[in-house]
Amino acid sequence: MTGFVSFVSAGPGDPELLTLKAVARLSAADAVLFDDLAAGPILAHARAGADLVAVGKRAGRPSPKQDHVSRLLVDYARSGARVVRLKSGDAGIFGRLEEETLALSAAGIGYEIIPGVTSASAAAAAAGIPLTRRLTARRVQFITGADTSGGLPDDLNLAALADPQATTVVYMGKRTFAALAALLLAHGLPPETPVLLAESVSTPAQHLERFTLGTLAAHLAGAESHSPALILYGPLATGGW
Repeated sequence: MTGFVSFVSAGPGDPELLTLKAVARLSAADAVLFDDLAAGPILAHARAGADLVAVGKRAGRPSPKQDHVSRLLVDYARSGARVVRLKSGDAGIFGRLEEETLALSAAGIGYEIIPGVTSASAAAAAAGIPLTRRLTARRVQFITGADTSGGLPDDLNLAALADPQATTVVYMGKRTFAALAALLLAHGLPPETPVLLAESVSTPAQHLERFTLGTLAAHLAGAESHSPALILYGPLATGGW
């Protein structure tokens, strides 16, 4: 009998930010295929005896190929297993979700997607700021700072990204932010634009630091931190933390 796959969003790292549905699926799963950033205390909710398989991808580190991850999902489900694919943050935001759902659909395997807290929301909450503000920050945009090669994507909508009345969140952008900042400045975004650097959000290692568009690039150039991070810039990227 064919099994079923639940794509479970693990949130940014704090197990208390899991949804009730996420905990229920973890506690019932026969196998859990998890990302690096969705491991740790979150896996304590997995059923005793379940197969726990690390399939996470991290920049600059050896990682399973996407085809291999998709094949594991199909193989486990074909064995009749209840499978959880545990993805960090919200599964639908820069989580390569569609590649895996397409593989399941092609194999005739059913699945569900359980949403969760994305790190952008968690970072804003930790900093004590909203992501939107009436009249002055009516739009929120999420982008990735890295393409498949690890470099800054070359098809960015810079007019939108340089909008001073938008809140912009850059995922996976520490390595490329200097190049992005130069482009934003060239497109008219003021160098004093507030920026929040949020590392290891919602974990014991969480670190939040304020910069401006003109100072963060220089800071990152000399930084050695390999912590997962996102960068939030715009009129709301200040706060009282």
